[in-house]
Amino acid sequence: MSSPDSTVLETLAAHRLVPVVVVDGADEGARLADALVAGGLPVAEITLRLAGGVDAIRAVAKNQPDVIVGAGTVTTAQQVDDVVAAGARYIVSPGLSTAVVRRAQEHGIPVLPGVATPSEIMTALDLGIDVVKLFPASVVGGPAAIKAFSAPFPGLRFVPTGGVSAANLADYLTLKPVLAVGGSWMVDRKLVTAGDWDEIVRRTRDAVALAAEIDGGATGSTTAASTTAGSTTEEKN
Repeated sequence: MSSPDSTVLETLAAHRLVPVVVVDGADEGARLADALVAGGLPVAEITLRLAGGVDAIRAVAKNQPDVIVGAGTVTTAQQVDDVVAAGARYIVSPGLSTAVVRRAQEHGIPVLPGVATPSEIMTALDLGIDVVKLFPASVVGGPAAIKAFSAPFPGLRFVPTGGVSAANLADYLTLKPVLAVGGSWMVDRKLVTAGDWDEIVRRTRDAVALAAEIDGGATGSTTAASTTAGSTTEEKN
């Protein structure tokens, strides 16, 4: 068993957004990746919801090596083998499968299993996982669930997915345990089938700007709070 590439998770954390992509085949995958890059987000989680998902991963990995391409909706160990052979650099699963996690670890690539309960989190921790996908986030409690889980599991990082949108992005990104969020609003399947790549670029660019604004605001608030606390201490002294 080899160690997962930590730079992949570091890249996801830096970009803060993981587009959850539903594409069918090499051409859609490549064009979607081009649109994401044009929008300033060289990250994609290409799901296996459609038959051409693996081909899309292969095309992106071969032709756009700067894009951090991962495979989503991975539910079996065989699928792990398939997407790794195609060039996926990380694995995302809707649930917690010991077989999926261990196979990904054997390949030495990061895996984000889906969790929704404390028991699933404990199993993930036992498997050596410290970053999990909270799924479906909006159904299992959203930001409130992350806050609740963080108390007994303080070192755990989350990638909430499911029901995340531009409207509630700040509710998640302002939480310290959130590494990044997964979302599909900027890569809506209807836009892909319509070939509206310009709209995908626009939505991606807007999402990147919004995430940067949220992170900047959170940093500013923390700095302001620290300054205020320091001033109060000085006054008391």
